[in-house]
Amino acid sequence: MLAQFNVPSTIIVGAGASREAGAQAKRFGANRVLLVTDSYMEQCGLVGRICDSLKKEGIAASVFSGVQPDPTDRNVLDGLSEFKASKADILIGFGGGSSMDTAKVISILANNELPMSQYAAGPDKVPIANPGVPFMVIPTTAGTGSEVTKVAVISDTERDVKMMMLDINLLATAALLDYELTMTMPPALTANVGVDTLVHAVEAYVSKKANPMTDPIALSSIRLVAENLYTAFKEPENKKAREGMMLAACQGGMAFANSSVCLVHGMSRPIGALYHVPHGLSNAVLFPSVTEYSIAGASERYATVSRVMGCASEKDSDEVAGAALVKELQELNDKLEIPRLGECAGVELSVFD
Repeated sequence: MLAQFNVPSTIIVGAGASREAGAQAKRFGANRVLLVTDSYMEQCGLVGRICDSLKKEGIAASVFSGVQPDPTDRNVLDGLSEFKASKADILIGFGGGSSMDTAKVISILANNELPMSQYAAGPDKVPIANPGVPFMVIPTTAGTGSEVTKVAVISDTERDVKMMMLDINLLATAALLDYELTMTMPPALTANVGVDTLVHAVEAYVSKKANPMTDPIALSSIRLVAENLYTAFKEPENKKAREGMMLAACQGGMAFANSSVCLVHGMSRPIGALYHVPHGLSNAVLFPSVTEYSIAGASERYATVSRVMGCASEKDSDEVAGAALVKELQELNDKLEIPRLGECAGVELSVFD
């Protein structure tokens, strides 16, 4: 099979990587930057770190802080208006997956015609004609993997559906992975996006589109999550665990963006759109039961996942390893205090009968 592998041209990893924003913007030839973020990032002062880096290189910065969790088409259009008014040369998506996805779509719409819904995956998808404006991404959570993917997900407020956009033009020019920015993540967010990372890696590995490029990256991500997620949840200031999860998120994103996701994501998107359950949480609550259902279709691969996570040994049969994996995934959710689907606010299980 043929496999195509796309990642940002520059990825800078490590403590303090976010302070390279100014140098990277200068490399792009920028004079003014628009930071796309949420109100919390602005209020807590982290936006100031990026602005200081830009100022050091003589680059002016404007801030759009109107991104909400699971961003909407309205967030994107508001950000697009701010981008045009600011006269910025480039964009920086700064925050979780919501801010990064919003920046991606603003980038495209700056050089292409509306409506954005025409670029969403589906039978009527219109190709993106022109490259977007340059943008870099700086994640402040370890989970979505959006920093290294050519994917963006935006909620359509009229139709109550999530639009998935998939295009090479949605790939950032540079990604700065600074685990120090994740040290203040609250435990619930650490848990939700951490399991989301695991979902990305596992689905990439069991996907029919898995390939020799993505397999080792997916397995590395799985191993890093198994070693670091619970520690990061219980010990938020543990630098080793935070760094491990930042790397796991990046690798999980690389893996699924160059293979595919599977049934967990397929089921979680409508739950997110209808009930406004955060993406990471909806993936996490579905993961154990969907895995149990799916094992028969890729038993050998799920068994490998189980062994990599330490749930089973090489001596165990694939059947035993698969059962151990399902048990471990539910126990992990319980340890991370992730609710069951029926316990998520607003979700009515009777709708699925």
